[in-house]
Amino acid sequence: MKRSAFTLIEVLVAIGIIVLLAGVTVPLFSMVKARGESAKCLGNLRSLGVALSAYLAEHDSTMPDLKAGRASRNEDVPVIDNTLNSYVDDQRVFACPSDRRYFRETGTSYYWNSALNGQRLAALNLFGMVSDLGRIPVLVDKEGWHTYSDNKVNHLFADGHATKELRLFTE
Repeated sequence: MKRSAFTLIEVLVAIGIIVLLAGVTVPLFSMVKARGESAKCLGNLRSLGVALSAYLAEHDSTMPDLKAGRASRNEDVPVIDNTLNSYVDDQRVFACPSDRRYFRETGTSYYWNSALNGQRLAALNLFGMVSDLGRIPVLVDKEGWHTYSDNKVNHLFADGHATKELRLFTE
């Protein structure tokens, strides 16, 4: 006797395998997307580092005097986005793709290290203790959007390099 159709058991097993594979791959795709967004944020910080270098070249290598951030875009205070605005080609560098709130509300996804205000780059130090430009953070993610592993966030350092580091503070 020749079989012409699948049995109910065969169909249910096939559906079960498909559901199992979907359950395994969907979280994987979410993690890949999150890592891509983190890489884009890191690239944005590098672009802001180039913009900051251009600013420093025009301002006698003196760091701008900025607030760390602001509560809303309506607040008229000097912050990173309105200070470096003319040094960037694309305003989206101020927005991290993982940021679902802060860019829309405040104009940037990053905090400025206001402890550096007014210091000359050559004599830059952090609280009189750290003078290695490669260890002095200038900009950092406002929130730990990328903390899916090891509690790390993106930082831009005074020497211009950007990398993912352990959080320097907690909310």
